[in-house]
Amino acid sequence: MPIPLYLLGLAVFAQGTSEFMLSGLVPDIAGDLHVSIPAAGALTSAFAVGMIVGAPLMAILSLRWPKRRALLVFLTAFMLVHVVGAVTTSFGVLLATRVLGALANAGFLAVGLTTATGMVAPHLKGRATSVLLGGVTMACVAGVPGGALLGQLWGWRSAFWAVALVCVPALLAITWSVPDTSPADPAPAHAPGARRELRALRGPRLLVTLGLGMLVNGATFCTFTYLAPFATTVAGVGEAWVPAVLALFGAGSFAGVTVAGRLSDARPVLVLVPGGLALFVGWLLLSATAGYPAVAVVLVLVQGMLSFGVGSTLITRALYAAAEAPSLGGSFATAALNVGAAVGPALGGLAIGAGLGFRSPLWLSALLVALAFALAGLARVVERTRELN
Repeated sequence: MPIPLYLLGLAVFAQGTSEFMLSGLVPDIAGDLHVSIPAAGALTSAFAVGMIVGAPLMAILSLRWPKRRALLVFLTAFMLVHVVGAVTTSFGVLLATRVLGALANAGFLAVGLTTATGMVAPHLKGRATSVLLGGVTMACVAGVPGGALLGQLWGWRSAFWAVALVCVPALLAITWSVPDTSPADPAPAHAPGARRELRALRGPRLLVTLGLGMLVNGATFCTFTYLAPFATTVAGVGEAWVPAVLALFGAGSFAGVTVAGRLSDARPVLVLVPGGLALFVGWLLLSATAGYPAVAVVLVLVQGMLSFGVGSTLITRALYAAAEAPSLGGSFATAALNVGAAVGPALGGLAIGAGLGFRSPLWLSALLVALAFALAGLARVVERTRELN
């Protein structure tokens, strides 16, 4: 894989840390800004909403920008809103910075996916995607637990400062290492066209794949957003061990993306079907065995691996299905995943707010995976019916 691809992963690491780190900071933010835990959990949903809107919008706005310029603009904006978030005392302002940061993150990831897959041969999209998403999983391994640890030592604001600081070397790396690729020839036959690409994104196989990604990612974030209070209040894990629990989820996610990257190009079914079934069973088992900390910790590792292995494979399949929309395909994959990342925490927060306890997000995660299987089965029946007719 090209070296610039790994440098893009460094920027994705900073952004992934910001997106996920609230899972370890929700209680502190709620206490400091005098809001409820479900309200603080809505910060994750707000970020996801910004990603949903921002992914296609920012991709269209930057369609004719040179790739390096687009990446630098988005990453600089992302860094600055985190500085604002680190100093504000208003929950409303913090909520707004999450949305704005997500818009910048969405634009960066949409352009980054296009840039990454353009650096490799067409049959290696899965490998390139796994390298880029490796930045996200490394955020789970190091960034999120690190943010939780900083929050325990110096308060949640220090985690926001840390994200802003990590963006600095990423900016330098992109400036020096990512080719300043100009957009295609402006002649109508060759220019990137948003309308043409949007038409190409209507294919039923792509739409189903995006729907599956939305459901699986919703299941992941439904539980992950509330993993810290679940670990302390249900599994009986001491507060000092929360960063380690988050790191285990991250280690599993890194393993899942790495393995899926080797299989998703040629043998995706080996990941999606057995992995999806195991993911469904795993959420139920984690809920049922939460009273046994040792078992729960192992299942956190396994669920991280399965969630990101299945999720990253679905991203790869979406990119293959969107081959005729090379500039916007990645943005729609990003948007679909973040629909799930917005709906999942919102559903979990509603269940917790209704008094169902911190196990309830795990039940909802299992339900969302079951719905993904139902959607896949229905799509297969419709496809076979069309073939027979």
